This record gives sequence, C-alpha cells and structure tokens, in this order.
Amino acid sequence: MQSYFFHLMPWTDYPDDFDEKYESSWVTFPNTFYDPIKGADLYNRYLDELEYADTLGYDGICVNEHHQNAYGLMPSPNVIAGMLARRTKNAKIAILGNGLPLRANPLRIAEEIAMLDVVTRGRIISGFVRGIGCEYLSLDINPTFSREMFYEAHDLITRAWTEPGPFEFLGKHYQYRYVNVWPRPYTKPHPPIWLPSAGSSETIEFAAQHRYPYVSVFTPVDNVKRLLNAYRTCAREQFGYEPDPVQLGYAPGMYVSDDEQRAKEEAAAHAEFFRAKAFKIPPHFLIPPGYVTENSLRGFLAAGLGQGGPLGDAIAGTPKTVIERLIADYEFLGGFGYIIAGAGPGNATHEQTVKHMTLFQTEVMPTLKKYHAQKTAR
Repeated sequence: MQSYFFHLMPWTDYPDDFDEKYESSWVTFPNTFYDPIKGADLYNRYLDELEYADTLGYDGICVNEHHQNAYGLMPSPNVIAGMLARRTKNAKIAILGNGLPLRANPLRIAEEIAMLDVVTRGRIISGFVRGIGCEYLSLDINPTFSREMFYEAHDLITRAWTEPGPFEFLGKHYQYRYVNVWPRPYTKPHPPIWLPSAGSSETIEFAAQHRYPYVSVFTPVDNVKRLLNAYRTCAREQFGYEPDPVQLGYAPGMYVSDDEQRAKEEAAAHAEFFRAKAFKIPPHFLIPPGYVTENSLRGFLAAGLGQGGPLGDAIAGTPKTVIERLIADYEFLGGFGYIIAGAGPGNATHEQTVKHMTLFQTEVMPTLKKYHAQKTAR
C-alpha cells in the first residue's frame, strides 16, 4: 500500500459575480482575473507543499496537465516535475499525466520524461491521459481523433524509450524519419506508465491489456467500484490474469483535521468551492461532440459526470474517522494498492493543507498499510 500526495494547484480568487456572469472556470473565463503577483505566491506555496510531502515520507507526489483554466495552474506538468526533481529526494514524481493528443509532437514527451527519469535516477512515473474535453476546445484540437492519436503516441513513445535508434516511425497522425531519443531513460525498460482516467471503457481495457496501474480521480465510491471491477473483469476474461492490487488505485475526496466538526465544516466549504467555481464546466465543454464513444458516454451519464458531484461524499474527519471510512471503502472496493490523498480540494489554506497531509501520512497511512498487509497476506 503506497501513499501519493496530489496537488491541483488551483487559482483561488474569483469575482463576486462569477456564479451569475460566467458559465465556466475553463476555456472562456477571462484571464484578466489572473494576478501574476498572487500567482507567484501560489506557485511557490504549492511547490513547498509538494516538497513537504517528500519530507513526510509519501511514496509519491503527483502533478497533472490542464489548459486555460482557473481549476489548476499546470499547463505543463513536466515543467513542474522539473522544478521538483532536484528539490525532492525520495518520493516518486507521478505525472498524471501528459495529454498525448494535446501535444503536436509526442516525441518531445519521450525526451522530457527521459530527462526527468535520468536526473531523478528513476523516480518518475509517466501518466498518459487524453485530457478532458475542455482541453480540446482550449487548444483547438479535434477530439474525434483523440483516442487513435493517444494510442499512436503511446506506441511511439514506448518504442522510442525501448528500441535502439535511429528507426523510422510512419503512423497515421505522426511520422518521423528518425526516432533516436537522447537521453534514454534511466529506468529499464522505461519509466512506469499509469493511466488515470475519467472512466471510459476503452481506457480501462487499454490499461488492463498493458497491465498499467489505473485510477479514477475524484469519483464517488460506487462508481470507483464499477470501474475497478471493470478492470478486473477485463484483465481476467480478455487477457487471462488476475490484477495485482498495485495496479488499482483509489483517489477519494478526502480531508483530515484534528477536530471532527471543524473537519466536516471545512471540507464542505472546500467541496462547495470546487463544485461551484473550480469545476464549473457546462456539459458541452466537458464532453464535446466526438470526444467519447456511445458506450463511454452511457457510463459517464450513469456516473453523473459533469453534474458537480465528485466531492459530495468526501471523507472528512479526524484520523480515526478517516481510517474507519477508508477501511470500509477498501472492503467495498475489493482492495487497492495505492491511495492518492490530495491537497484539501478547492480553496484550502496552506495551514489546512499541511495539517491534512501531515495527519494523513503520520496517523492514517500506518494503519491502512498494516490493514492492507494483513489482507494481502491471506
């Protein structure tokens, strides 16, 4: 059982008339509301928190990629990972992840991840994602081809990491006369690949096929169970193996504090900020035409995606309460091998975030690790 600290790096200041005047914090929310002086303060605060997670002993720290929004100030996760590479010593740096179809030249991703992997002597986890629908509007990319671009970019990058070059790659979307990556990765055969996802059936099948760890972030526990069971079923019935717990992750909305009532009140306020502001996205931005297949769309609608509810049942309370809830979720989900305990979602202060991440790692995680060890030993 491993612990990962995830940070969204959110913008926290919105105009008073945001709810009435602006339909989304993504794509169209004017960047005139961004203050670079405050932004500099936030970046340095957020980097301090990620570095502190390494000091606390988290197994990994997580960054991600989003574009043209106030939800998370990380249009380039590899730049953030580069900032962390020499300032952390032990924690894995999980990039969750690079949006493969969003980059016109995926060979650049292969180079950048290889550089980071060498500098950190193998501490990089390379998450690959398609990116949510908003990204395609922000970057003016046709989402209809996103999945086949994702598969082709994945194949190109993994070959670039593992096959001696130079070699030729002639795909439908990407063509290279010479693939000859310098440097090559430190980790052999290549950095671990994770597939975070909103829950599309095609991504689950792809992850199970390649035995890549899978996690769905900020998803209600009932839907997490459906997705993890889909992964297990696909692995068992299509690819003939039983997934190891290390391949299955859990990333609940979670908030730990030293007072039960205050924890619940603060978590509710953070969740409301997240719902009403940071993750305010109209359906036509979240799932534009062509972005998902009919089968995946049915799953998204069944899970209520885009209806503002991913943090409605956040795990909040003292360490004792959170431990009890996580153990119950562990049983309900049939187990998992890693947990992502992010920064207090929404507009948590630095003090609240530090308290949450400290209590989780020092008081919650030891009990959860012990419980997991007992269950897997059986």
